[in-house]
Amino acid sequence: MSEPIDQNWYSEEAATFGDRVAAAREAQGLSQKALAKKLGIGLKTLEGWENDVAEPRANKLQMLAGVLNVSLPWILTGDGQAPEDLLQDDQLDLNDLMTEMRVLRSQMSQAADRIGVLEKRLKTAILERAA
Repeated sequence: MSEPIDQNWYSEEAATFGDRVAAAREAQGLSQKALAKKLGIGLKTLEGWENDVAEPRANKLQMLAGVLNVSLPWILTGDGQAPEDLLQDDQLDLNDLMTEMRVLRSQMSQAADRIGVLEKRLKTAILERAA
């Protein structure tokens, strides 16, 4: 019925470079702004890395791994052991993630219902203007 939880969630099969950067940053207790400042880059640049729309140059990649206290192979590919605090945090946060997903699903459902009501009002207004 339910699949077993993959103990290597941050592996290449399951996570992207950006996912690993964000997870390692959070494990270090750093905000995006604080990490960007430590690396001497703009916040938008770091956001691009974490959203997988940009990649760091080699010199920044080396600094990134150092600041986040992770190996280059792990941050690039997910090969090797994820830092222990990432594995522990992942296990502890599963319930929080499920709760957040349920709340978000409920909000999306409410938003979809509201969109339907607005569509009907718009159709009615268009028909009234056309008449």
